[in-house]
Formats: sequence, structure tokens, C-alpha cells
Amino acid sequence: MSRLGIDIGGTKVALRLERNGAAVGAPAQQTVFTWPGEGDVAADLAALAEALATLRRPAGDPVTSVGAALPAALDTEGRVAGWPNRPHWRGLDVRRRLAGLLPGARVRVADDGDLAALAEARAAGSRDLVHFGVGTGIGGGMVLDGVLRPGTARGSCEVGHIVVDHSGDARCDCGRLGCVQALASGRATLRRAGRALGRPVGFAELRQAWADREGWAVETVTAGASALAAAVVSVTELVHPEIVTVGGGFAAALPGYVTEVAARTEALHRPTAPAPALRPAALGALSSLDGALLLARDIGTDGPSPDRA
Repeated sequence: MSRLGIDIGGTKVALRLERNGAAVGAPAQQTVFTWPGEGDVAADLAALAEALATLRRPAGDPVTSVGAALPAALDTEGRVAGWPNRPHWRGLDVRRRLAGLLPGARVRVADDGDLAALAEARAAGSRDLVHFGVGTGIGGGMVLDGVLRPGTARGSCEVGHIVVDHSGDARCDCGRLGCVQALASGRATLRRAGRALGRPVGFAELRQAWADREGWAVETVTAGASALAAAVVSVTELVHPEIVTVGGGFAAALPGYVTEVAARTEALHRPTAPAPALRPAALGALSSLDGALLLARDIGTDGPSPDRA
């Protein structure tokens, strides 16, 4: 029997397979693929099925439990209510489709930010932690007194949609102006770099220019870091976590990014307020994938659900 964690992102998908009976300390099998560009659900699911088949070779024990991390908003029936990065997924029942690809497996789907926060809290040994994941968009979650919050069926902790610039013109994918996601996500940062240079800018170019401290790159990245720092301070004023972690693919791949956010958070810190430790995510860009595998493990043992308990 095997357990599977899937981190379904807007740009790419990461999968990790944990086989029962593997030698102690043996690494789990893992693969990553990029979504096809067709904008078609059938093409997306075909790519996922191919990745699953490749990961499971050679064929062995069946997959018995699957935990999937998903950034999309779900309706009360578990279907995708909206996902700006994959708009053609609207109405898709992700749990049912995954179960169809892995017959006999028990499947759970949870918010990727929630699962990332849970994994980071466990990695840090902390009962009070807030996580920000900076990638294509911005997600995250919070664990307070060992429990994911808000802990209700009404929604997850949407840290990416904290408004940090009510007078600005940066429009978020959600349609609102001023969300931190519209200012500090990887996609938003590259858009800002493109405006600065008057042409499209890729991440590799931005990363090198940032490392070389070129003025346009420094201005571009620090603007996003300032917006994220404002969101960090706003959240910590409400819940006073012990630790704040910053991860996600964009943050993990940009050297010194978390240090920049920490410095700007410190500059905004209210002297009489408790100051949480702000640090890079222990799991880097893999927090959501680790959380998805935690979910699969708990399903497989009939243990408590890690997404709300």
C-alpha cells in the first residue's frame, strides 16, 4: 500500500509517493510537471494521469490514500468555484476526478495554504505559526494553539487577499484592488519588472539582476517585499504567532528575499507589540506538498483530519 501527496499549483504540480514497506530513511518518490498550455481540463487531467503512471513505475502496491493541496476556491459541493490560474477548472469536482484516476484510493482535498501552514508548524515544533507562501500567487494559513484557523466551513485563511494598498491601482486576480497578492506575488513582481523595462521579463533575468543589485530589479523586488511586510504586520497584530514563515516557489528561489521581508517587517513593527520570529519556510517551496502527504497519512490511518484538527 502507498500514500500519495499532490500539490496542485497554478503553474506546476508536484507529487510525492510514500510506499509502505520501504526501508527506513528511504526517500519518497517524487516528480514535478508543468501544466500544458491548452487551457483544457481534459489535457490537464491527461498530464496528471501520465505523471501518476510514471511515478508509480514499477507497478507495486496500490495507492490507498491521497491528500491533495489545491489553491482554488471550492463551493459547498466540493467543486471548483473559481481559480484565476486555471479558469477552465470552474465546476470541476477535483476529489472525484482524482478518485477516478486512482480507483480504490481514499481522497481528500484541502486548501494548499492551510496544509503548508500545518506542515511548517510541525516542522518547527510550534503551536502558533503563520505561513505566507509566495509563488504564482500568494497563499498561506495559520496554526494557533496547534489547530488550523479559522477552522470553519466558511473558508480558509486567505492571507493573499489582505488589502495593503486601498488607494492603488493594482488589481488582484480576485477582482479587487490592493490585495497583497496583486503586489507581491511572483506574477505581480514580474509584471512590475516588465513595466520598468518596457518589455516582458522572465524570472531567470529578474533573479540575476536582483543578485547583481541592478536598480530596476532592486526596486521591483523590494516593492513587493514591502507589501508583504505590511500583510505580515497586519496579521500578527491580530493573532500574535510565535513564528512567521515565508516560503513558496518564488520566495525560495530568490536569494535574500525573506531577509528583505524581515527587514521591512521590523521597520513596521510597533515597539510595544510582541515580535514574532520571521524566518524562511523550513520546507522551502515544498510546504504544501508536505502538508498534502500529512493529509494522506492521516487518511490512511483513520487518524484525525489534519486540515482542521
